[in-house]
Amino acid sequence: MSTINEQGDISSITTTSGLAWKIPGRAGDSPIVGAGQYCDNSVGAAGSTGLGEANIVVCGGFLTVEHMRQGMKPTDAALATLKRVVAMTPPRLLDSRGRPTYQIDFYAINKAGEFGAAALYPSTYAAHDGTEAKVLDTAYLFPR
Repeated sequence: MSTINEQGDISSITTTSGLAWKIPGRAGDSPIVGAGQYCDNSVGAAGSTGLGEANIVVCGGFLTVEHMRQGMKPTDAALATLKRVVAMTPPRLLDSRGRPTYQIDFYAINKAGEFGAAALYPSTYAAHDGTEAKVLDTAYLFPR
């Protein structure tokens, strides 16, 4: 979750599936700063859900915020990060068309309070625009 308050300060937090779903020997992206989530109060915040190993390789939270630092809107920043994820995906995790066999979603908010999300495949995300909570469709790289 990422949020911006009335003073314009941004914060974010993430969690993992927890011990019940932990695969022995696996370390997920949630505890790795810059992967599962990242926040820079001068720019914005970003987080993700999905295959953590794919996110760790690109430091997806950090990379999405860096794209926003360069002027991209949140959704465009998330899409750019997803393109990097695909480029870094090992062949064993690609289907016959060269598309990932897993899902990953990125969500982001910038200092202006603009928010957005993108995923490899169509998905939804929840957002609150200051007036009401909404479930919105993500942008995506590949149709199902």
